[in-house]
Amino acid sequence: MICDICGKDTAVVKQVTRSFGKKKNLLIIEDIPVVSCPACGESYMTAETLHEIERIKIHRHSFAVKRPVEVTAFA
Repeated sequence: MICDICGKDTAVVKQVTRSFGKKKNLLIIEDIPVVSCPACGESYMTAETLHEIERIKIHRHSFAVKRPVEVTAFA
């Protein structure tokens, strides 16, 4: 895949997990595709991916599954 930043043919798509919001409004989205380029060290999401994240956030109650999650503070 060609990197949009440096133009080299070294970019790969990786799946990542990101959190949005906090406390009662926390939403964790798994398997987000992120383009990562080892040549220039940049990682980025496509416009299509960002639009899909916004759609998921707006309709979170239709998609989300509640799971228990452990939380701790950095001491």
